[in-house]
Amino acid sequence: MSQAGSQRYFHLHLVSDATGETLNTVAKAAAAQYSDFRPIAHIYALVRTPSQLNRALREIEEQPGIVLFTLINPDIRRHLEEQCEAMGVPCLSILDPIISILSQYLNATSRPQVGGQHALNSDYFRRIDALNFTMSHDDGQNIDDLEKADVVILGVSRTSKTPTSIYLAQRGIRTANVPVVPGIAVPQKLLNLQGPLIVGLIASAERIAQIRRHRLLSLKESRSTDYIDPRQITDELMIMKALCSGNDWPMIDVTRRSVEETAATILNMVSDNKRLDK
Repeated sequence: MSQAGSQRYFHLHLVSDATGETLNTVAKAAAAQYSDFRPIAHIYALVRTPSQLNRALREIEEQPGIVLFTLINPDIRRHLEEQCEAMGVPCLSILDPIISILSQYLNATSRPQVGGQHALNSDYFRRIDALNFTMSHDDGQNIDDLEKADVVILGVSRTSKTPTSIYLAQRGIRTANVPVVPGIAVPQKLLNLQGPLIVGLIASAERIAQIRRHRLLSLKESRSTDYIDPRQITDELMIMKALCSGNDWPMIDVTRRSVEETAATILNMVSDNKRLDK
């Protein structure tokens, strides 16, 4: 572990015989629990031969740190563990505890497959279909076939409609989003939907104004406009809330929520609706 000024950081070596996505996700989630430290991630993907592993080991020796891995080949794995022990660096197979619990509970032996979680199965194609649908129904596009959506997200500008929709699509949820714009009525098609879950996103006027100001700055737009006026935004939000309340559509306040948290709440709503329909 090192320190540069007031920033403390450590090296995190991620060794995988597949794409390394699983390792990267777990490592980020764990490291986020230690906000005073910054991980410097070294990712070694598709490590399947001794020579590929030796390249990773040379870097680990030069910049010691925590080693996390997902390796199926027992010889490659054993060599990594032995070398890490010799160097005195911690080394952990992140899937071992989960596989052990599954093995005990299922009373079965695992059959490892490199990159098995990324296989081109029905779930994979469902996610691709959801992404295609979501991208073609962003920001009020293709209103005519909204009935094919699983979720329709409403919201005034800068309430994270698009990133939330894309996150849901990555989970296989066909998502459309429709902007609520002052002076423009929402499509009648939306009011007549029967199948999809319709959810409204709201936030504080101050938060929306801040995001909109940053958006205009990024576009090098400096003119004064009602778009960033908190009073105008408050009026937009009142219209939004009245629309959702009048149609019994749930609302989520995203002021202090990340996109992931908002999407998780919507996923719970989808699950609840499915249980009610059974």
